[in-house]
Parts: sequence; C-alpha cells; structure tokens
Amino acid sequence: MKRIMLFLATNLAIVLVLSLTMKILGVEPYLNENGLNLGSLLIFAAVMGMGGSFISLAISKWSAKRMTGAKVIENPATPGEVWLVETVRRQAKIAGIGMPEVAIFDSPDVNAFATGWNKNNALVAVSTGLLQAMTKPEAEAVLGHEVSHVANGDMVTLALIQGVVNTFVMFLSRVIGYLVDKIVFKTERGTGPAFFVTMIIAEMVLGILASIIVMWFSRRREFIADSGGAALAGKAAMISALERLKAQHGVAAEPLPEKMAAFGISGGMASGLKRLFMTHPPLDERIEMLRHLKERD
Repeated sequence: MKRIMLFLATNLAIVLVLSLTMKILGVEPYLNENGLNLGSLLIFAAVMGMGGSFISLAISKWSAKRMTGAKVIENPATPGEVWLVETVRRQAKIAGIGMPEVAIFDSPDVNAFATGWNKNNALVAVSTGLLQAMTKPEAEAVLGHEVSHVANGDMVTLALIQGVVNTFVMFLSRVIGYLVDKIVFKTERGTGPAFFVTMIIAEMVLGILASIIVMWFSRRREFIADSGGAALAGKAAMISALERLKAQHGVAAEPLPEKMAAFGISGGMASGLKRLFMTHPPLDERIEMLRHLKERD
C-alpha cells in the first residue's frame, strides 16, 4: 500500500508541475471553438510526455530508495559492506564513471538495480536475498551488470525513448478522437462524448503498441549489460550468476516494484505474445549469448 500511495503521489506531483509549466509558457488549449489546434496539441503532448519521463528520471534515485527501502552505505560497518562498496568503486573506475551510491534493500528476492539521471550520479543497489544466495564472484558479476547499465547511459536513453513514444501516443490519440467525433459522429459544435471515448480507447491501444517498442529496447540493453558484466567480472561468473537467478525463479515473494523492474537484474518467464512485454530476455537466451561471447583481453 505504501508503494502504491508513493507512486500515485509522485505521478500527481509530476502532472501538477507540468500543468503549471504549460500555464507559465502560455500554451493555449489544444481544443477551442475553432477546432483542434495541432500546434498547441503537439506542445501539450511533448511537455506531458517528455517532461513526465525526464522528471521521473531526475527523481529516480529518490523514488527508488523509497519504493524499495534501500539504505545507502555511507560508512561501511561490516566486511560485506566494505567488499560491496570497494567492488563497485573498482568497477566504476574501470568503466570510466563517477562512483555511484551503493545501497542494500531488504528483500528475499535475488535482485539488484541501477538508476540515476546521469553516469556520474547513479545508484547501484542489491537485495539482501542476492547477498545471501550468491557467491562473491556471482554478486560481483551482477554488480558489473548494473555498473554497465550506468556506463552505457541506459537510464537516460530509456527515458528518452519512453518520452518520445508518450508524446506520439498522446498526440495521435487526441487527433484520432477528434476525427472520429467530427467525421463519424458528425459533431458540429465543440466536441461530443465520442471524442473522449475514442481518445481513451486510442490511447490505450497506442500505449500498448508503444510499450512493445520500449520493452524491445529494454531487452536489448540487458544483453549489452550482461556483456559488460562479463567484461568486469568474468564470463564464467556472469553465466553462473544468471544460472543462479534461473534456479531461484519463483522462490522469492517480493519482486521489485513495477516501476523499477526494467532496471533490475532479474526478469520473469513468458512465452507467446507475453514475450513482447518482457523487460528482460529469458534467462536461457542471456546465458546462451554469454556462452558464445568471446573473452575480452
């Protein structure tokens, strides 16, 4: 319940900020007595779509800590915490990025995630379940995977892609709603109920199609991050870590919140059309890719 309330409050705050931004910019309503103003609609869609995506990115570390309860290790108090911080420090130096914040979140799920608005201001977090279930070489490979996400700028790129598709979904759904209202239902003055009904349906359908594009990119970047993890910790360790995840599938009871799922190490299982909406490729495919990966010098 706490996660749901935080998610709703965060999104409501984003909408309010963006609405205020459009008022300050003097953006005219996209619907007026003259019909649909495409220029105003495009600005509205871009501000809401791109703006929402990048505000979410800007507060991603803050929201991730609160959604997962992750505690940043500021002063390592145990040998395990010292190892964790020093491993991330070493990998970050090799990857050429600033030292990320390192955190642990309490969860039986074997998982980890990285987030942050740029390469030099990131957060890498691991679950207590991962630290308990994995060997140090396996955990090091997972950390390398997450550090690679940061070094590759995946969070920014994903936010950009999400913002672009959000913009087009909002723009096209309202154009479709307006045309159906005027051409099919022949509303002469203003807009009728058909505009809002059609707009909502179009937004849902286009949103589903758009999410397929975003998920395709998310799956592709997982393969690249796996390769990065193999380069930082060794191919055998990365394969072993993914095999450990496969063995643990279905055991844990508390996965990452949906908003953070794309940034985690672990992905679910799916077949058929469900594969199109997976944030991660199947673990078997990731392992097979690594088996055919040439070791770096």
